[in-house]
Amino acid sequence: MPKDWYEWHDLYNTEPKLQQRLEIVREYIAYSLNALPDGAIRIVSVCAGDGRDLLGTLKNHPRINDVYARLVELNPQLVERGRATIESLGLAKQIELINGDATLATNYVGAVPADIVIVCGVFGNLAEEAELNRLLDNLSFLSKPGAFVIWTRGHSNGIPYSDNVRKILSASGFEEISFNLTATGDMGVGLHRYIGENLPEPKEQQLFVFSGVPRAAR
Repeated sequence: MPKDWYEWHDLYNTEPKLQQRLEIVREYIAYSLNALPDGAIRIVSVCAGDGRDLLGTLKNHPRINDVYARLVELNPQLVERGRATIESLGLAKQIELINGDATLATNYVGAVPADIVIVCGVFGNLAEEAELNRLLDNLSFLSKPGAFVIWTRGHSNGIPYSDNVRKILSASGFEEISFNLTATGDMGVGLHRYIGENLPEPKEQQLFVFSGVPRAAR
């Protein structure tokens, strides 16, 4: 079992479900970039890790120069690795990777409302459904009207947890664009578009409580 989130990210080298999840997430990011109108594209990533989903997509994407992003991650080693990748891509003036608490609204001020919101690897680490509902409610603070939201949710013990996420999002002003399961069948990846109005202030300054621990292929 991984001892921390930095070590957990090494599972991308060996775990098919994570590799497949990453591939779908990158496809959805590319789709969103292609679908947005000409001009600057603002992106935020919640619990961003080393940013491999966004950075891996931008590397070969024609709209790389349109993107301005803020990635928020608490683990300093992941932040260091992500910043090195940003530098190598020549994106230091466009993308900032903040070493901070992704649960706090203050870490998104100046970067939201965004055109693309990435919330991957988060929902499975919220201990109670009330925390899931709180974060989903606050997506309207992170998202501008028409924004794309990309998210993931694992399944376990035969329970399709992603079904509940899809239901709540649909009831909260988010239109489902696409949903896919990994080939392993136990990891869901969704793409929704926000059709509501942006909230200039979050409903709560703490958007959610992240209570997960690094487990194999979480």
